[in-house]
Amino acid sequence: MIDDDTTKSSDDDIENVALAEAYNRGLGLQKAGDLEGAERAFREALALDPKDTGGVSIRLAAIGAEQAPQKMPDAYVATLFDQHADVFDEILVDELGYCVPLLVREMIARLEAGPFDRLLDLGCGTGLTGLALADCTVHRTGVDLSERIVELAFDREVYDDLYLGEAVEFLAEFEEDDGVRPTWDLIAATDVLPYLGAVEPFLQGAADRLVPNGFLAFSTETLPEEVLQGRSFMVGPKNRFAQGESYIRSALAAAGFEILAMDPITVRHEEGQPVPGHLVMARLRSG
Repeated sequence: MIDDDTTKSSDDDIENVALAEAYNRGLGLQKAGDLEGAERAFREALALDPKDTGGVSIRLAAIGAEQAPQKMPDAYVATLFDQHADVFDEILVDELGYCVPLLVREMIARLEAGPFDRLLDLGCGTGLTGLALADCTVHRTGVDLSERIVELAFDREVYDDLYLGEAVEFLAEFEEDDGVRPTWDLIAATDVLPYLGAVEPFLQGAADRLVPNGFLAFSTETLPEEVLQGRSFMVGPKNRFAQGESYIRSALAAAGFEILAMDPITVRHEEGQPVPGHLVMARLRSG
């Protein structure tokens, strides 16, 4: 007699092999310049994996086969960071030259903002931003979509509270056990917008969670206007979202923020090339 669980496991193994074959075939065809062939392979992979743990929808947008989605699939982001969690800091800091958390701390000092009673660190990762802002914040809350990343942040002992969750959903839905919806006087989101695309839900959520005159600090990646071609955001060549400066400015104004600083920065280096972006500090207008 064949056990049902064994059958399911065997079917899953076959599907996983087929998914990996289609995905890798798409990557190979994309690299070879056969975008039509890559599109067919990626659509095959997406049909096998509707949750899109491989981020196929992002690759389809990158090759021009689909419009850019509003955000990256949660399953893809969680899988990506779970897989790289144990070498996360080494890749981000040592290989990619990422130093945005330190730039946020420098901007806070330059603007003479703070100190802050309560920090909400969205997409907290292993705690690099929490560490950078430890000397100007009293209570720190961290949120990340990757369970393994949250475990590493816990080990760092920089946060008073840590939660597993997606940034925009956390802003919209989180309540304390007693039903109270907490607020913060500083919300930081370093390296979050490259995974979001559309920024309006994020900015509105942040505005709802800030105290009057509260501060929002975040980084973006961007591309030249001639590449964006009038689009508010797009999937760039490295399969991350890039937002236009004018789009960020108008979205902040619409959400009720005053821009205190919007500095061009190098977010990271990839393949020896600088990745341009912006570091933004904004304050929620009261009344």
